[in-house]
Amino acid sequence: MILQANNIDFYYNSDQKFKIPDINLDAGDQLLIIGKSGSGKTTILNILGGLLKPKSGEVKINGTSVYSLSGATLDKFRGKNVGIIFQKPHILSALNVEENLKIANFFAGESNRLIEPLLKELGIYEKRKANVNTLSEGEAQRVSIARALVNNPKVILADEPTASLDDENADNVIKLLQQEAEKYKAVLIIVTHDQRVKDHISNQILIGAKL
Repeated sequence: MILQANNIDFYYNSDQKFKIPDINLDAGDQLLIIGKSGSGKTTILNILGGLLKPKSGEVKINGTSVYSLSGATLDKFRGKNVGIIFQKPHILSALNVEENLKIANFFAGESNRLIEPLLKELGIYEKRKANVNTLSEGEAQRVSIARALVNNPKVILADEPTASLDDENADNVIKLLQQEAEKYKAVLIIVTHDQRVKDHISNQILIGAKL
């Protein structure tokens, strides 16, 4: 199994405990976590991605217990094994497109070998030297996807990737994420409230608890 999350409990307030259903996914598997705003979807994504330690339970990625690691060791492990696509693009405005990907490689201790092919696959190779402030919303999102994939992660996590897109572009982004996950044999998990995504991924978890 590539991703295992078992017996996970989390709460901000002990009167409102939140239990995550067990998740066990192998290379190429896809999962949709769907629920209304405020239902805890992003909290789950952060726990699975090594950003938020649960109160109990264990998250394993490729056999490694994520929360047995800490500090720089956890940061490097996450950088190598987890690609996160945030709702708002997390790219550095002081750097151009290519530099944003190179810095992701640097912190994970990885080579730059995937930068050129990824930018070509995503249709933004001609923007590689462009300042990110000059990019369209769609181009910035593709840079975020490239950055998430540039270290060939075992797990790809996407937080509301279609929230601000029209129907055609929402459809294109989901298909693009699925295509890239399949190509790199990664687990793909999408968290969203967007009902349009339901038809794309049959494996689904519905989240209803409030956090």
